[in-house]
Amino acid sequence: MANEQSGGAGRVAVVTGANSGIGKVTVSALLARGFRVLATVRNRERGEAALAEWLRETPGANVELVDCDLSSLASARAAAKAIAARVDRIDVLVNNAGAIVGERRVTPDGLEETFAGNHLGPFVLTRELLPLLEKAAPARIVNVASDAHRAVRDMRWDDLQSERGYVSMKVYGQSKLANILFTRELARRLTGKNITVNCLHPGVVRTRFGESGSALLRFGIALIRPFLIDEAKGADTSIWLATDPSVEGATGGYYAKRRLVVPSAAARSDEGAKRLWEISEALASGAATSKAGPATAVVSNGVASP
Repeated sequence: MANEQSGGAGRVAVVTGANSGIGKVTVSALLARGFRVLATVRNRERGEAALAEWLRETPGANVELVDCDLSSLASARAAAKAIAARVDRIDVLVNNAGAIVGERRVTPDGLEETFAGNHLGPFVLTRELLPLLEKAAPARIVNVASDAHRAVRDMRWDDLQSERGYVSMKVYGQSKLANILFTRELARRLTGKNITVNCLHPGVVRTRFGESGSALLRFGIALIRPFLIDEAKGADTSIWLATDPSVEGATGGYYAKRRLVVPSAAARSDEGAKRLWEISEALASGAATSKAGPATAVVSNGVASP
């Protein structure tokens, strides 16, 4: 490998959902390794607070905020353009932002909010940034998925927008299954380009995640909160996949606690991965959408923002 992955001098990373939780910890770790980091944030006020903290932790750190609401395809594209205007390469992309929404909401694009923000927005952002990743090759893409993908047997191919019955944890699980299928197909499509793509389960982390979920979900999280891992442990596998020489060249994998693990049968489906990619391309181009509903608050990294 031409560039030493464990060192970050002169290297550029993009981290989504960076203003809190494991995204914030991931940025801190990359800055400590000498990376220049572009941190995407939905909430500018929280982003500015995180920025001040990063600069206190690592004086002279090269870190910038990029506004990005991943549940909006226009915002995802605008963020990609803003990033391309600032850097000419990306060595590491960490798609970290994720949300669980308590009731069905529809974005201005006519998409169910969890599917849009957790899968389709990152899909669009990643595709738009691929030219910069190719320029930096060898480069790495890291997608934060979850073992919650096991909550569903498969994608609801006839109802990806969850119009027929909405159960927040099932919808979230489907979006995390989508993350793994996206990883699988993107890794296949990037064969020979010296860009690796991997995903991971961060563990059940003690963050603000789930605060916008249903009353039952919030109650459940409150009960188990004392047993949850902290943000540093939750970010560990993301940071490892983004920087460690031991995973150089590894691609298409699903990891937990720095170990390659086997996801569900649906997540291992090459046919499902290809099918989701094709549907995502159609949705991203506006060729197919569900009925639009009212615009709502966007949730980034588990935090609801008005």
